[in-house]
Amino acid sequence: MKKLFLSLSLPLLLLAFLGTLFLASSCGKRQEKTVIGVSIPSADHGWTGGIVYWAEKAAKELEKKYPDVKILVSTSADSSEQVSQIENMLIQNIKALVVLPHEPAPLAGICKKAKEKKVFLTVVDRNLAGNIEDLAVAGDNPGFGRACAEAMAKQLDYKGDIVVMEGVLCDVNTQRVEAFRSVMKKYPNIRILDSQTANWSTEQGLKLMETFLGKYKHIDGVWAGDDDVLLGALKAYEESKRKDVKLFIGGGGAKLIIRKIVEKDPMIPVNVTYPPRMIAYGMEYTLEKILGKREIKEKKIVIPAEVITRENAEKFYFPDSIY
Repeated sequence: MKKLFLSLSLPLLLLAFLGTLFLASSCGKRQEKTVIGVSIPSADHGWTGGIVYWAEKAAKELEKKYPDVKILVSTSADSSEQVSQIENMLIQNIKALVVLPHEPAPLAGICKKAKEKKVFLTVVDRNLAGNIEDLAVAGDNPGFGRACAEAMAKQLDYKGDIVVMEGVLCDVNTQRVEAFRSVMKKYPNIRILDSQTANWSTEQGLKLMETFLGKYKHIDGVWAGDDDVLLGALKAYEESKRKDVKLFIGGGGAKLIIRKIVEKDPMIPVNVTYPPRMIAYGMEYTLEKILGKREIKEKKIVIPAEVITRENAEKFYFPDSIY
């Protein structure tokens, strides 16, 4: 009887052992996740605050939709920190990298290294030298400049004196300003009195507006070019007690500005989008591309610039967003 028991038990034990190995192997496979790295600037001003908000929101939603995916979102205060954080992501065997560079030049080397490791590279908003990315997602900067110019011209009835507050001197700013100026050339009764940089900064927007107000006795319109700058320019104008400016146009779709449009602030009748949500689009497109769930034929995806008016402002208002 003992021999019979042993003869029956050995096959059963072997089967149990093999089953355990199979289960362990299967569990190991289930635990392996596709890891995506997302590297963005920290929230040093309103628009980048919006980038952080949308990146974190997208990460939660995409991980919920795809349980076998892990998304690493890192924020950095400057380019050197951003490079260091991407190096750390590469050690964690990321399959894709979505990056919005602080500055394109310092990020070129580490992004090239990622490509050499066969990491799918998506660049958001700012171009890298050499077009090394697999996918670029950006706002329509020329369209942004044109839309702002056409909206301003229409609001001023195609005549008046205006000032321009430019952004950081880079490719994004150049495209916007050149497009804005090309539209204004069609309207000879609109004169650009001055154009200087405010570096997409609220504080610098305030100081530059104070300079313009001290330099020019009459201004009909102000193109701030950015909603953070616009907030500073508005404060300077309110403190000046002047009544000559007919309107301000910023850009980006900050919730404080959209709310002013909703509430029919006469100084801010319109705005133009440059949505920080583009980082979420970049993350979604990248993940679904490497999972084989989305076909992307074009290398660059441009998010259109849309004019925000009192009629459609509610559609662009996100009260929970930082920006």
